Amino acid sequence: MAWRAARLVLLTAAVGLACGSQGDREPVYRNCVLGCEERNCSGNALKHFRSRQPIYMSLAGWTCQDDCKYECMWVTVGLYLQEGHRVPQFHGKVSLNAWFWSTVFHTRDTDLTEKMDYFCASAVILHSIYLCCVRTVGLQHPAVASAFRALLLLLLTAHISYLSLIHFDYGYNMMANVAIGLVNLAWWLAWCLRNHRHLPHTRKCMLVVLLLQGLSLLELLDFPPLFWVLDAHAIWHISTIPVYVLFFRFLEDDSLYLLKESEAKFKLD
Repeated sequence: MAWRAARLVLLTAAVGLACGSQGDREPVYRNCVLGCEERNCSGNALKHFRSRQPIYMSLAGWTCQDDCKYECMWVTVGLYLQEGHRVPQFHGKVSLNAWFWSTVFHTRDTDLTEKMDYFCASAVILHSIYLCCVRTVGLQHPAVASAFRALLLLLLTAHISYLSLIHFDYGYNMMANVAIGLVNLAWWLAWCLRNHRHLPHTRKCMLVVLLLQGLSLLELLDFPPLFWVLDAHAIWHISTIPVYVLFFRFLEDDSLYLLKESEAKFKLD
């Protein structure tokens, strides 16, 4: 019990340290956000921001502070690239939250930790679909991405409400996640296959979605633990670690591509 308690304390501390990604902790980024908020997020400047803000962004809850964080993120990315550094990660919380609750649940199995593990896993899958929507549609049609995000939040709310208030159905939860995973697989693969000729880094994305779908069989086809320690679920967790690292590499490469494309258009203008 003492070892488990100590492990939970260490994990909590780790989450506290990691809740801000590297980019969030960068002094240049923090100073940029602070200065932007002082200039633009109060008084007449704030009124001006709200008056020119598109309605879909207002409905999505996009604030002046969010806008400052977004603009300063790209300023910081540009500085990192000029100095020859790797692009930092910003606002990396969704996946971290899922990993945290998964670890807590497997350390101490209670009704609360089980639900948080399952609900956060569903949120990660839905977030991947939202990310796919933003990349494939949202860059040209932001209103569509905002509407789709609202739909996904509604679906997640309904899913959590049913499992929490009506019946915690393990079979339904599994099938719902499998269905969402298949949509995620089909959408990402279709986009990758259509763009792999001029975007070579999409091969990483294709490999990621295929590996994740293949590894999901470990969740469906259970077997006795190897050496009475590693069951299918444990092996699935271990196996997904390098896959998510590869997915981040794809996101990094794709972000650099979009940044260069944006810079080229700016020079032409």
